[in-house]
Amino acid sequence: MSKLINDFHGRILPEKATIAGYGALIHNYDLQVPLPEKLAAISQQHRRYNTDNWSIYTPRHMPKNTLAGHLVFALAYEGVDLAILNALFNAIDSNEIEKIIQNQPTGSYSRRIWFFYEWLTKIKLNLDNATSGNFVDALNSKQYYTASQEASKRHRVNNNLPGVRDFCPLIRRTEKLENYIKKNLLQLAYQKVKAIHPDILTRAAAFLLLKDSRASFAIEGEHPNQNRAERWGQIIGQAGTNPLSVNELLRLQRIVLANSKYVKFGLRTEGGFIGVHDRSTGSPIPDHISAKYTDLDRLMNGLLNTNQILRQSNVDAVISAAVIAFGFVFIHPFEDGNGRIHRYLLHNSFAEHGFVPKGMVFPVSAVILEHMTEYKKILETYSNPRLEFIKWKATDKGNVEVLNNTIDLYRYFDATRQAEFLYDSVDQTIRKVLPEEIRYLQNYDQLKNEINQRFDMPDYKVSLFIRFLEQNNGKFPQRAKTKEFNILEELYSEFMLNTKTI
Repeated sequence: MSKLINDFHGRILPEKATIAGYGALIHNYDLQVPLPEKLAAISQQHRRYNTDNWSIYTPRHMPKNTLAGHLVFALAYEGVDLAILNALFNAIDSNEIEKIIQNQPTGSYSRRIWFFYEWLTKIKLNLDNATSGNFVDALNSKQYYTASQEASKRHRVNNNLPGVRDFCPLIRRTEKLENYIKKNLLQLAYQKVKAIHPDILTRAAAFLLLKDSRASFAIEGEHPNQNRAERWGQIIGQAGTNPLSVNELLRLQRIVLANSKYVKFGLRTEGGFIGVHDRSTGSPIPDHISAKYTDLDRLMNGLLNTNQILRQSNVDAVISAAVIAFGFVFIHPFEDGNGRIHRYLLHNSFAEHGFVPKGMVFPVSAVILEHMTEYKKILETYSNPRLEFIKWKATDKGNVEVLNNTIDLYRYFDATRQAEFLYDSVDQTIRKVLPEEIRYLQNYDQLKNEINQRFDMPDYKVSLFIRFLEQNNGKFPQRAKTKEFNILEELYSEFMLNTKTI
């Protein structure tokens, strides 16, 4: 593509410009991939700027309208998009990549292209190993969160990808994420709890477990009984204890679904989707289509191997949690229970990376529940752009059957927005939810002591007394005065003069 245009695949440009880099490769080779969040274009003006969806470059940045020209431009200015690179490499003849390497055998960009080609396709090009040129990183660590893997001596490239071929989402270093990491939220959490009396801290931890458990069910529209919520809360409290594996995930599914008779446990053996059914025909109307069941073994093994790499490389806990937990829920490997296990995986990553005070949990599910609109949007930023690339038909069971190859949609994607949302949730948990719960318990104990100094009541009566005040905005209900606490009628008025709502 070398002509001036106003829009590209329905995305309006801020001015007439020429598409370059990944956009040009998508157009020139008719690649069936979701568009990246930002595309690059060359302006006729000598002014470089950015909008939400475009990076506009000056005429001096114009690459040659060739495979090599646009590939090098993309790596230089747009970063790495594994989904586009993979689709491109599968659309061209390997000879074209060999020519790029032969023309620039020691070039850093040509060697990275060579590395990505062989890493993604598993096809070894007819080229001798590189013998000169400084080792170069596969990913620019100033642009992306990276991991530590074995360097490729063949390409003289340091493999710092944060994943494996069958599962490797990328997260960009944005200003928001960098600021959160600099704040050291874990240290802040330690500061907030270290001065708290151990008894209050223990009770707070127990309540936060239950709070997170109930919220996780509520996100799915469920309201479990006390025993079921407590049981799942106990499991959340054990996150990070057992090594993550497919068998461990299957164990969690059985626990969260409480041995339901209506669910087929284990990895799906048919399609899956999230959405509704047409009222008239019963046909599926998907908001999200799950990975093909025939791809689940590869995707789940890839996810688990990536989890190991992130852990061993000491990648930031919240970044790691976003990759694994959101990657899991996008794959949607189970018939049911995916959402709650997705949120369990947040806790598992926090625990594996030591990102939580001992004996505590961060009730991020409770914060997510308060921000369901934003949570749904974050899920949709992944799902919506991919629906048009999934060919499917309805089954006679009201399910979907995926007809084309879709594995790449679930193993290569940008998880930056999901990571930012998760860090927002963790920040609110540490700065607001945790202190509020501790303050509540401190006030509760103070009020309980004041009640005990005036009235001789057993603990269950004191708890009931306080609960009545809470439920009625600090006012004691008339029904309680005449029933449960009728003997305190005369003393109540005097007591209320000196008490405050907790």
